[in-house]
Amino acid sequence: MAGRKKASGEMATAKKKSAKPDAPVFQQVFKTVDDLLRKDAGCTSELDYTEQSSWLLFLKYLDALEQDREQEAKLVKKKYEYILDKKFRWSTWAAPRNAQGAIDYNTALTGEDLIEFVNGKLFPYLKGFKQG
Repeated sequence: MAGRKKASGEMATAKKKSAKPDAPVFQQVFKTVDDLLRKDAGCTSELDYTEQSSWLLFLKYLDALEQDREQEAKLVKKKYEYILDKKFRWSTWAAPRNAQGAIDYNTALTGEDLIEFVNGKLFPYLKGFKQG
C-alpha cells in the first residue's frame, strides 16, 4: 500500500510540475482584441486604441458596480438611481440577457451596428457628463 501511495503521489507531483498555468482570461481577451484591431482596423499599436479600450473596460466595471449597488439598495428597501441611462449600460448593448439569464447574442450589438452605436451615440453621450 505504501508503495502505491508513494507512486501516485509522485505522479501527482509530476503532473503539477508539467502542467502550464493557463493565461488569465483577460490576457487572452486583450490579445484577441489586439490581433483583430491590428488586422481589421489597421491599427499599428495598442496606443492607437488604448483610450477607447479603457472607456469600454470602465463601462463594464461601472455596470457591474451599479448592479451590485442596486441589489444592496433592494436589501434595505431603497431605490437605486443608475448613473447611465439604461440604453447606455454595458448590460444593455454589449451583453444583453434573455429571460433565462443567458447572453442574448441575437440582440447584442456587433459589427457595424456596434461601431455606429459606440461612436455615434455612446461616446457623445459620455462627453455630455461634466465634472463638478
